[in-house]
Amino acid sequence: MMLCEWKSFSTDSETYTQEIFEETVGDEFEAMMFKDNENIPCYIWTVNFVIIVKKYSKVLNDISFEKIPRNPVCE
Repeated sequence: MMLCEWKSFSTDSETYTQEIFEETVGDEFEAMMFKDNENIPCYIWTVNFVIIVKKYSKVLNDISFEKIPRNPVCE
């Protein structure tokens, strides 16, 4: 499901509001995508990046963000 408005989500250690997320990644939110019935998005688009949300623990509900430039400049 693609959302163009922010939907807050939580891990075991953090609740991500739009303000906290934008401060964490240093960019402005544009859209987010949730798979099936997941409570945490799998992708988040910002002005300059596509962010892959990776779960990195099977025991705890914890995530990391991988930032990929949206429009890389090739010289």
